[in-house]
Amino acid sequence: FVPGDAVLLSYFSCRACGTCARGHPAYCERGAQGNFSGARLDGSFPMRWRGEPVRSSFFHQSSFATHVLAHQHNAVKVPAAAPLELLAPLGCGFQTGAGAVLEAFRLQAGQQLAVFGAGSVGLAAIMAARVAGAARILAVDLSAERLELARELGATDTFLAGEPELTKAIRKRTRGGVDFALECVGSPQVLRQAFDVTRPLGTCGLLGLPERDAAEVSLPMTALLSGKRLVGILEGDADPKAFLPKLVALHTAGRFPLEKLVRLHDFEAINDAVHEMETRTAIKPVLRMHGGGTS
Repeated sequence: FVPGDAVLLSYFSCRACGTCARGHPAYCERGAQGNFSGARLDGSFPMRWRGEPVRSSFFHQSSFATHVLAHQHNAVKVPAAAPLELLAPLGCGFQTGAGAVLEAFRLQAGQQLAVFGAGSVGLAAIMAARVAGAARILAVDLSAERLELARELGATDTFLAGEPELTKAIRKRTRGGVDFALECVGSPQVLRQAFDVTRPLGTCGLLGLPERDAAEVSLPMTALLSGKRLVGILEGDADPKAFLPKLVALHTAGRFPLEKLVRLHDFEAINDAVHEMETRTAIKPVLRMHGGGTS
């Protein structure tokens, strides 16, 4: 990096542990400390107030600001002309959905994907599945408006959550189930639905964060014996250094239309942005700082 580089910020990884060395920095053995403790790996603090340490540095950055202290490991260089306001969310939610499809699943042309939850993560997964050439992309959500957007972004079939006999309908539509399913909500009930529509030898991925640490799901052991797999996926199992430039290139080529998901707000309108997020009236509100940065 040199002064003036345009960069995106993503999660931190140590780049030295065994998991990082195997190419899976999202599961860095020191990731929890580096991303959520508010301190550096050596225990020191990057910020102080009146001599006292401040536990900031969420994701090793805390970027709701015009200036950020970040580590080179979680900065990704992008072209100088890149539209940073649109690309800013790539480092977390969009990476999670798209990475699950392209990196964790490595979905191939002609395969089928079901996505439960048409928020920023799920819609990114749908766009990625279209890029990969999926034969059928099914979206499930509570909102008819979001399902309409899912179709615009590549979904071939849509279902309202809560629809009677939902899993039966999806299995019938897909002639026995999908190759891959994604749970993007964080609900044990929805995870069970996603698992149930996964065909034998298929893979169901959990992306959604549950509201409770103790959330549990019950699965039939006989279904696991059919070769089905259930996997948890963090950050799309993607390495931001390699994966984010690919997403930027797809956006530049018009194949990953982030402008359909992002709604921009000046920082003074942060309460409006939060309200849109809480009421699900916007997919991804993004704050513009007067200093030129985005969060």
